[in-house]
Amino acid sequence: MMFLLEIVRLGLNNLRLHKLRSILTSLGIILGVAAVIVMVAIGEGNKQAALRQIQALGATNIIVRSIKPPESTNMGGEARSFVAEYGLKRADLRRVKEFMPDALHIVPLKAIGSEISAIVPNATRSARMTSQAFGVTPELAEAANLRIARGRYLTSEDLASAMPVAVIGHEVSRTFFRLVDPLGQDIRIDEDTFRIVGVLEPVGLAGGTGSTLVGRDLNFDVHIPMTTAERKFGDTIFRRESGAFSGNEVQLEEIYIVATSTEDVITTAQRARRIMESGHPALSDVQIIVPWELLENAKRTTRAMNMLLTSIAAISLLIGGIGIMNIMLASVTERTREIGIRRALGATRQHITAQFLVETGSLSAAGGVIGIGLGIGISVGLPLLLDLPMIRRLVTSAFRLETQVTTWSIVASFLVAALVGLIFGIYPAVVASRKDPVVALRHD
Repeated sequence: MMFLLEIVRLGLNNLRLHKLRSILTSLGIILGVAAVIVMVAIGEGNKQAALRQIQALGATNIIVRSIKPPESTNMGGEARSFVAEYGLKRADLRRVKEFMPDALHIVPLKAIGSEISAIVPNATRSARMTSQAFGVTPELAEAANLRIARGRYLTSEDLASAMPVAVIGHEVSRTFFRLVDPLGQDIRIDEDTFRIVGVLEPVGLAGGTGSTLVGRDLNFDVHIPMTTAERKFGDTIFRRESGAFSGNEVQLEEIYIVATSTEDVITTAQRARRIMESGHPALSDVQIIVPWELLENAKRTTRAMNMLLTSIAAISLLIGGIGIMNIMLASVTERTREIGIRRALGATRQHITAQFLVETGSLSAAGGVIGIGLGIGISVGLPLLLDLPMIRRLVTSAFRLETQVTTWSIVASFLVAALVGLIFGIYPAVVASRKDPVVALRHD
């Protein structure tokens, strides 16, 4: 045991005698370990962000959405204005309710209006934005995982009495009522006025995967009772596009179907698809979104991406191992006389091999520890760095980088680093142990 400790001491002393060379030798290992940790942290962070956004859509939800078919976008080739009729019908909603009685919720959304505006108190002019207003039923709050920040959501009484009330999204509140309490204020959808009774909490889909799937940023939504929407607005929405008016006649924008459990999501989605195909051949003007399927696909994709990123980063570890072997081979030549003296004093080949393996193992282990610290520091610091005002001005406001350091990446990168150091140190150690003692003593 004492002999083994003496070998370790000799190896570490030799590394201390050449501090700069030791640091430069282990630099490849340091950067390799740090690269593995950072790459995995970025991949895992992006995966978790995507999963949260997809889960925000509801793991048990099936979203049937109206989409504009390609042929309807070209109908205005000669005419300056036209009305394109497409998408979900009320008959589709009736069929879904008839053939899917076991669904927890079946919630329709009706798109209304072309413009949202508000007379902001103490402001010189009204603020305006393109309409993202919908007629909904109270069940939407549960189906779409909506939470109220202030006030209340729509009620069955609002629906029964066709009340002119509205619940606005977080960004609508910030845009129109930044310095004013929005509750009790009025908001206009086209020419109709609605009293604000609630404000939604921020929905974490803006600019992300979930926003892309939904087709809009939910934070800009305005919800009014479905009965009010049907009474005050028709099915045709006119908007100015590229200098011309265009109209879309869509009876329902979306239908949320909530399955009883995640185990039933896939079969429920298949049933919904068959129901939609009966009224919409080839599903040319409707789209069926199943967040649960997207969740599983996202997990598989990010798993493959993590493996790819880790493999790329592991190349740095390989280069670091080659660097260790190169330096240790030079060290063998440099220390030939020392090896001869030790052999003459009774050291065996195993002793010489052990000494050199201790040195390479110490280099790789120390490089691994430093690399772990550097990798964790970069992973934690990157999101903070991107939030600095001077950096934020150089990137788009929607860009967000999320990192998450994983235990397995730290353990795996350190073990690989130590293994690489030992493997690439074996050859120089064997070369040193095979030196002829007589020839080594005569070496200058």
